[in-house]
Amino acid sequence: MSQTTGELEKHGFEGLAVAAFESRMAKEMEDLITRHGGHPHVAPSMREIPLTENKPAFQFFDHLQQGEVDVIVFMTGVGTKILFDALETHIAPSRIQKAFKHAVLVPRGPKAVKALSDRKLRPSIAVAEPNTWKEILEALDREHPIKGLTVAVQEYGISNEEFINGLKSRGAKAVYSVPVYKWALPEDARPLVHLVETIAGGEVSVALFTSATQVQNVFQVAKGIGLEDRLKEAFSRMVVASVGSVCTEALKEHGVAVDLEPEHPKMGFLVKETSEKGPELLKKKTVQPVRVSRASAPTIPANVQNSLFLKACRKEPTVRTPLWIMRQAGRYLPEYRNVRSKVSFLELCKTPELAAEVTISAQETLDVDAAILFADILLISEPLGFQLSFAESGGPVIHNPFRSAEDLKRLVEVDGEFDLGYVMQAVRLIRAGLKSHIPLIGFAGAPFTLASYLIEGGGSKDYYHTRTVMSDIKLWDELMKRLVSSTVSYLNGQVNAGAQAIQLFDSWVGILAPEEFQRLVLPYLRLLTLNLRKLQPNIPVIYFGTQTSPFFPYLRETGATVMGVDWRSPLDQAWKQLGDVAIQGNLSPEILLTDPAKVRIETEKVLRQANGKPGHIFNLGHGILPQTPMDNVRAMIDTVKNWKP
Repeated sequence: MSQTTGELEKHGFEGLAVAAFESRMAKEMEDLITRHGGHPHVAPSMREIPLTENKPAFQFFDHLQQGEVDVIVFMTGVGTKILFDALETHIAPSRIQKAFKHAVLVPRGPKAVKALSDRKLRPSIAVAEPNTWKEILEALDREHPIKGLTVAVQEYGISNEEFINGLKSRGAKAVYSVPVYKWALPEDARPLVHLVETIAGGEVSVALFTSATQVQNVFQVAKGIGLEDRLKEAFSRMVVASVGSVCTEALKEHGVAVDLEPEHPKMGFLVKETSEKGPELLKKKTVQPVRVSRASAPTIPANVQNSLFLKACRKEPTVRTPLWIMRQAGRYLPEYRNVRSKVSFLELCKTPELAAEVTISAQETLDVDAAILFADILLISEPLGFQLSFAESGGPVIHNPFRSAEDLKRLVEVDGEFDLGYVMQAVRLIRAGLKSHIPLIGFAGAPFTLASYLIEGGGSKDYYHTRTVMSDIKLWDELMKRLVSSTVSYLNGQVNAGAQAIQLFDSWVGILAPEEFQRLVLPYLRLLTLNLRKLQPNIPVIYFGTQTSPFFPYLRETGATVMGVDWRSPLDQAWKQLGDVAIQGNLSPEILLTDPAKVRIETEKVLRQANGKPGHIFNLGHGILPQTPMDNVRAMIDTVKNWKP
């Protein structure tokens, strides 16, 4: 007698939150989980990409025609169909059929059998239920030993090394795979990112995996958003169920213990048996079951656009001059030092909760008019393909610097929202934690400064390697265009996550002559702002560089909304040269090392130079220094807030 829906719910998952990672079978998985009393959280983890020009398939067929293939194993029905479809784009079906009839055909399961019969081909060997690779080996041992024979395996997903090794251990002369399609992350990875964040946040009690590729992709996403360790920790408190041995091995490789495998390696059995045993297994792991899911999408306050800071970016009149401080969440703050004492700099950047904490606490402690994301301009270097570390003293180090055209081959196009997901999560947390009228500034390194770091491998006195690359115009152009494309994606992700403005840091650009800036830097700054505005037409962009006064005649051509000026140029003179733009700056950071009286005098001097003109944002002419006394910082802030033109 079959169980009713009520009985299934009573004896099934008991309302637990259940995660799964199906793609083609997502709806079926959701229905199964619901039918067995669970609350489904299903996000696609992969997509099939047919190989339009399938060279391995045609190479395989050449060997097959020449009588060099003895046994062919078909691992999946879809893959079998795609293999024949690919061959038929160039070869007559009758010729294909004739070649295959000379080999031993071993289909795994009924779908592969049907795909062969559709081509009028009959299996040579029947594989027993449940049609795993183990049953394939048993069938070959029983009906057609492969010692001395050449075996081709139509692969799917990632290669099954245990199966391949099993064939080789039986004395096969050669074993090679025929990859007819590969697996990749979904085109829209956001649902998967959200599910990984939900699991890492402790909001799911059960995880169901039905393939090794799912495991690989889930952990690839977790690593990309800085949650790999937290995901493993979350899995240790959950019930983790695997469809079979290959999937289980993939989980073990990532340090995840599997609590359950079904009697038969099929999705239906996996869900049914996990629903029956899962609640009890969960109790043994002493986890508080999670029965509902909470959304964590950022909400942008409506009144933030009327903030002093954003009005100044738009050159609108304000009741007073807005201010914030570059590096305002830094070592001069006790709150920052307390957090930093527990983790490395890179760990702080990659832990969204900590990055959010130091960002918000700095804004609240100083009571300034904007917060700036706590991060580093070189975080983007890792997804680009570079190895980054931070020395406790001495700054960042790029261990595999860019030096020649050969290095272009290892540059990876960055998807900001995915590859730097931990930054996006920090932005979301900051936006949720800030007061509603306080804007959040996101940022990135400007193309020249980013390129220089990647080329030099760290700080430099003579920029020899940078100038060497710059001398090859084609190489420099290709590098800069790639950096621009990735930076646009990164900044667009920050805005989508909740940033209200963007700052580009060009700290090293001052080493160049004006002609070099105009020819080798300006076109790429213009390209960056143009492409960002196509995606975010209303976002203010602040451009800040040091020693840029020789470039003032060109800076308006960058397309930036606000020009940051360092302390070397009097603000009023800089504004005249820059023209009708908003301006940010520009008290010398060293003034803050003196005393409150001196700070007030010098702060008022900058304010008088601006004279209350709409579009002025008070800031330092560079980042605040670590040894700055808080009394001096407060003297500066109070002076700005109380000053009247």
